[in-house]
Amino acid sequence: MNILLLGSGGREHALAWKMEQSDQCDKLFIAPGNAGTKRCGTNVALNIKDFPAIHEFCSQEQIDMIVVGPEEPLVLGVQDYFKKHSDIKVVGPSAEAAQLEGSKAYAKEFMLRHHIPTAGYKEFNPSTLQEGIDFIASIEGPVVLKADGIAAGKGVVILEDTAAAQAELTAMLGGKFGQASERVIIEEFLDGIEFSMFAITDGKDYQLLPIAKDYKRIGEGDQGLNTGGMGAISPVPFVDATLMQKVKERIIEPTIAGLHKENLDYKGFVFFGLIQVGNDPFVIEYNCRMGDPETEVVIPRLDSDLMPVLASLFNGTLAQQSVKINPHYATTVMMVSGGYPEAYEKGKEINGVDSAEGSLPFFAGAQENETGQIVTSGGRVLAVTSMAPSMSEALATSYKNAEKISFDKKHYRKDIGFDLEG
Repeated sequence: MNILLLGSGGREHALAWKMEQSDQCDKLFIAPGNAGTKRCGTNVALNIKDFPAIHEFCSQEQIDMIVVGPEEPLVLGVQDYFKKHSDIKVVGPSAEAAQLEGSKAYAKEFMLRHHIPTAGYKEFNPSTLQEGIDFIASIEGPVVLKADGIAAGKGVVILEDTAAAQAELTAMLGGKFGQASERVIIEEFLDGIEFSMFAITDGKDYQLLPIAKDYKRIGEGDQGLNTGGMGAISPVPFVDATLMQKVKERIIEPTIAGLHKENLDYKGFVFFGLIQVGNDPFVIEYNCRMGDPETEVVIPRLDSDLMPVLASLFNGTLAQQSVKINPHYATTVMMVSGGYPEAYEKGKEINGVDSAEGSLPFFAGAQENETGQIVTSGGRVLAVTSMAPSMSEALATSYKNAEKISFDKKHYRKDIGFDLEG
């Protein structure tokens, strides 16, 4: 098969690395890609929101399958476009099904319809701002505010102070996140520990991928500003067989059954953002694609070929596929630009990547410049992923190699997995 992978992050480098290994992958193109994906296939300068241009390229290169990395093309309807204009298979849900990520309210309503455990909530818009302010005053404990739409990972705010929460609601409904916060969800605060589940589904059957846990805050001890993700580990030690069974029975299976019942066109990855409260799992959010940096620990743990699984989404054989998971731990440490997640500089030379031993460096915000030097081009620069029989061994290798890799003002958290040790 000739494949086009959309995206340019660490997630896409990890997917490209895996797909390129398959005998079923003839040609692999990545749009727009990065310095890492260039090592796995051919980078193409395409705008991932320009569907006609993507269609023209696919026709020229006889593309058989498009694999969509980030959420934006899915929410904008890339799957629907190609279903209408070609017979190219698109790994990803329709625009309607992608609303599970694109709209917090849509996802909440879906969960209520299918009796999937999640936090209680109320929805507000600019015309009901005063009701929202009054509602916040009635809440005991932390207030969780969520922009309804996609806000680049910044649309969720948890505040202890009532006045601060009321001010934040006013700002959000006043346009702080643009269209994303035209509606705001105020949600019950759930006190527990988070983890992530991943499945691949054809809208009827599913296969589970490795479980993971990521770390969002910029600083050690989960302090400071939220980021796109500073690291991840897989598997997750506290998720035992009992909890896993609850997740399957109460969350995963009702979700897939709900997709089928509502006739939602969904052929792709499902991310379940979960939290364990006491002994029970609840859904925090859905994503309609793989997470980042979780992909960088999930994909290396797949011992089986990914391509037959993706192909099976379109021929009704997903249930018969074998997904073999490596029992070893995978850990990734994200190296970021100085100043991230706020203002940061680009164009810093990256050195030492090829001297890293025993790790997989997955590039994210990194590109080759005109002289062939790899330089920083984003906030999250690269993920250093390692595998070993224990989490501590895998982390030690990732940290050893993060030390070897250098660029001006590099930063990374030195406590990934800190809450899972012992």
